[in-house]
Amino acid sequence: MIHNTNYEVIIIGGSYSGLSAAMSLGRSLRQVLVIDSGLPCNRQTPHSHNFITHDGEKPAVISAKAKVQVDFYDTVQFYNGLAISAIQTENGFEIKTESGKVFSSKKVLFATGIRDLLPKIDGFAECWGISILHCPYCHGYEVKKEKTAIIANGDMGFEYAKLISNWTTDLRILTNGKSIFTLEQSRILQEHKIQIIEDEIVAVEQENGYIQHIGFKNQSKIEVKAVYFKSPFEQHCPLPESLGCELTEQGLLKVDALQKTTVPGVFASGDCHIQARSVAMAVSSGSFAGASINKELIDESFV
Repeated sequence: MIHNTNYEVIIIGGSYSGLSAAMSLGRSLRQVLVIDSGLPCNRQTPHSHNFITHDGEKPAVISAKAKVQVDFYDTVQFYNGLAISAIQTENGFEIKTESGKVFSSKKVLFATGIRDLLPKIDGFAECWGISILHCPYCHGYEVKKEKTAIIANGDMGFEYAKLISNWTTDLRILTNGKSIFTLEQSRILQEHKIQIIEDEIVAVEQENGYIQHIGFKNQSKIEVKAVYFKSPFEQHCPLPESLGCELTEQGLLKVDALQKTTVPGVFASGDCHIQARSVAMAVSSGSFAGASINKELIDESFV
C-alpha cells in the first residue's frame, strides 16, 4: 500500500532500465516511486541473450528478480498502473495515473521504451520477437546458418544484409515491392549469393510464433527459419512530448551526455532514447541515469 504521494524522483517505466535506475537511486538514499503498467516491449520474446550472467534467461524472470532486489531498498516504492498525464509545477512535476492517483516529485525519469509499428501481414505480429527478429546480437546465434530472410530495401537493406551475413550465408532479401538497390549493390549481393525477392508479402505461416513459410501475392512461398526486420516505431508513452521534451530525427527522446532531456528536471533512459536496443544497454542506461539524477539533486542542495 502506497501512502506517500511526494517523492524526490518518479520513474515512469519499471522494466530493465527503470529498475536499474531505481536501484541506483535507492542506494543513494533517494525517495523514489516507480510507476509501471506491466507491458515491456519484449514480453513476447522467449529468451534474452547477450547480457552477461543472464544469457538465455526468460525476460520476465530477469525483471522479476530485479524487482525483488530493488524492493530491498526501503526508500523505493512501486505503483502498478498507467501514468496518463504529467505537468510541471513550481516545485517539480505532478504525475496522474489512470486510477486518479496523483504523485509529485522534483525529478522525473522516463524509462518508457518504444512501441514497434508492425506491418499488417497475417502472422507477422505472432512471430515478432520469437522468429522475426530485430537484432542479430540478441538472437543471431540461435538461428546461425539457418535459412534466413531480411525484410528491407535500399541502402538500409544492403547494410543489413552485410551484417546478417556474418551469421548465415543462406540469406535472401525481401523488398516487399520493387527493389531500389543500386546496380553496384545488386551486383555485390549477387556475388555473395544473396537473392533479392521483390514480390509482395501477404502472409507469414507460423506455429506458436515460429516461422514455417513466407507467402507472396503471386502465390509462391519460401521456407525460412528466421526473419530480420527493423521496425518503425513511436514513443510508447506520450508524456515526455506533452512536457515539451524534444525528439531526435529518428523519433527517440533527445538527451545530453547526462541523459537529461531538453526539459530541465526530466531524464530518459532505455529504449526511448537508445538506438541500440538490448537488455544490457537498457540496464546500463538506467544505472547511469540514476547516478546523474542523484548528482543533480546533490548539486541543487549545495546552493
